Amino acid sequence: MNTIKKIFFDSKSKEEYADLYIKYLVSVITNISTAEISRFIDTMILAQTEGSSIYFIGNGGSASTASHFANDISIGTKSIRAPFRAISLCDNQAIITAIANDYGYEYIFSKQLEIVLDKGDVVVAISASGNSKNLIKAAKVAKIMGATTVSLTAFDGGELKRISDIAIHIPTKDGEYGPSEDAHMILDHLVSNYLMYFVEEAELSEQ
Repeated sequence: MNTIKKIFFDSKSKEEYADLYIKYLVSVITNISTAEISRFIDTMILAQTEGSSIYFIGNGGSASTASHFANDISIGTKSIRAPFRAISLCDNQAIITAIANDYGYEYIFSKQLEIVLDKGDVVVAISASGNSKNLIKAAKVAKIMGATTVSLTAFDGGELKRISDIAIHIPTKDGEYGPSEDAHMILDHLVSNYLMYFVEEAELSEQ
């Protein structure tokens, strides 16, 4: 039984369920590797410095996280002089459905990357299981094309964790999508806020 299901059945009230869920989420977050987060931030800054693009990909709830990440890093950092060129490849339904129809759903991201990816770009794949075929194909294409691959995973990390250059893993049990995706969104705000203040400090120092 996963932890959230156990919390549900053990709770005597909605308030207790909320309390235990929050406490469990905190315990999960405290076990994320801050060293890997630091590497991720450094990779974002290097991409900004070199004018490289950062592509976010994911399925389902992770697709919305990918879009949220791209928004927060490209627009939320408020960097005009040297912008973070962050883009979600989850948002163009015409392209996604064309690739899915003509090649297969497992190619919806890799085919896009084959067209737009340059050496030195960054590909961030978001997946709780780490075993989505379309993300694994995309990560492999990215590595062949000379991009840096970053994965945000959970459960046991799957193949995606094993093949990524940088792997930020959320230590949850299999099937615990709620805390896993909660933590991915916390990473979004943690990283994008750091980058926003990094940009602000850099621009102030130039004045």
